[in-house]
Amino acid sequence: MATLDDLRRIADALPGCEERAMTGGAAWFVRGKLFAWECHPWPSIPEDMRAIIAAELVVGVKVAEPLEARALVQMSPDVFLRETTRWSEPKIAFRMAAVDPDHFNELVTEAWRVQAPRYLRQEFDEVHTAR
Repeated sequence: MATLDDLRRIADALPGCEERAMTGGAAWFVRGKLFAWECHPWPSIPEDMRAIIAAELVVGVKVAEPLEARALVQMSPDVFLRETTRWSEPKIAFRMAAVDPDHFNELVTEAWRVQAPRYLRQEFDEVHTAR
């Protein structure tokens, strides 16, 4: 099961990443842009989704396109929540207890890529391509 410490470990390896404490929990930013966060059961979330978020650890991440979020929900409805709040769209929220560890790493890294400036993406790619 993935934890917030796992998310911290992944985020620490991403250039320009910063963790901040927010009202709803921990959140990760790249150059001031939010890319991953701990979900909170806000009243604006549909009741069935709010119950999941209240009962277990759920993380939200940015995605490039709304279509990508819909595809993830259709592919794994037991992992990805169909809806949360409207702010910070496009995004996807997922159950940490159910997400595959490799997919989790990819989700966080791709969320960072969506928000990171080009020079940081290039820096990251140069380091990881050289391996």
